[in-house]
Amino acid sequence: MSAADTTTAEVPPTRQSPPPPPAGEADARRPRGGRGPGGTASPWLLLAPCLLVLVLVMGYPLARLVTLSFQKFGQSQLWGFQPAESVGFGNFADVLGDAEFWRVVLRTIVFAAGCVIVTMVLGMLVALLLQRVSGWVKTLVNIALVAGWGMPVIVATTVFKWLFDSDYGILNAVLSRLPGVDLIGHNWFASGPQGLAVIMLLVIWGAVPFVVITLSAGLTQVPAELEEAARLDGAGAWGVFRYVTLPVLKPVVVMLTTLSVIWDMGVFPQVFVMRNGHPEAEFQLLTTYSYDRAFVVNDYGQGSAIALVTVVLLLGVVAVYMRQMLKIGEVE
Repeated sequence: MSAADTTTAEVPPTRQSPPPPPAGEADARRPRGGRGPGGTASPWLLLAPCLLVLVLVMGYPLARLVTLSFQKFGQSQLWGFQPAESVGFGNFADVLGDAEFWRVVLRTIVFAAGCVIVTMVLGMLVALLLQRVSGWVKTLVNIALVAGWGMPVIVATTVFKWLFDSDYGILNAVLSRLPGVDLIGHNWFASGPQGLAVIMLLVIWGAVPFVVITLSAGLTQVPAELEEAARLDGAGAWGVFRYVTLPVLKPVVVMLTTLSVIWDMGVFPQVFVMRNGHPEAEFQLLTTYSYDRAFVVNDYGQGSAIALVTVVLLLGVVAVYMRQMLKIGEVE
């Protein structure tokens, strides 16, 4: 027996792949829809319960809101004494032609812009600070943030009413201890700007925890190698934040800013409760103004028109958000 006979093993025959099926048979076997079993129907079946809930919870009220905005609808129509009368765009003409409405719109925009800017700046500062403290300090701060975030709005508003009360408020007593300051008996709600500033602090206090927690989660995705490289290149703290941290956090910042604008333009219970259910003219925002027109003046048509205009303004904010997110997606 030669060496070649002892070292050479038998090689099994190569398995032949089956011939491809005919074109007609292959098309018959391929699932319709091009997306595996179920085709394109499966995502819609999974979304159906959520879509049904949205239609039931939001669809009918929104449709009713649109209907009322084109009708003359007051107490007589509410109680069934008279039928609802279509007025076309009359309610919108009356609302848009009212100078008081535009003052409310401007006040709402200024109020929301102030809340959003202070909330985002303060939330970013706290989130950056939490990255540089010890673990137990971070835990305590997060517990405090979650506790403040979870406090009901009515409870928080009641606490702020007590803090800024002219007779028994602790803030006046504390500030009056400063040299040259005498705020005993000072009424913070005697003027619109001061009162709205107090309500703005209330809104910011309730919004900062969510922003801090979300930004803290986003900061964990910033590569430490990029920050270290920027420092080695001579960048300071501001340079690292501007050219490394902020670009990574841009999608989160855009999302938080958009949500904050929507929430702050829809502020209602803070103003309503702080003013004991009767906001004065200088405290009116779009939400409370719509409520007053509908349930105080009993003009449900104009109240619905104001609410619909508010929805259109918020849709504009959403459109800007979607455009920014699409730009971010194209860059990535």
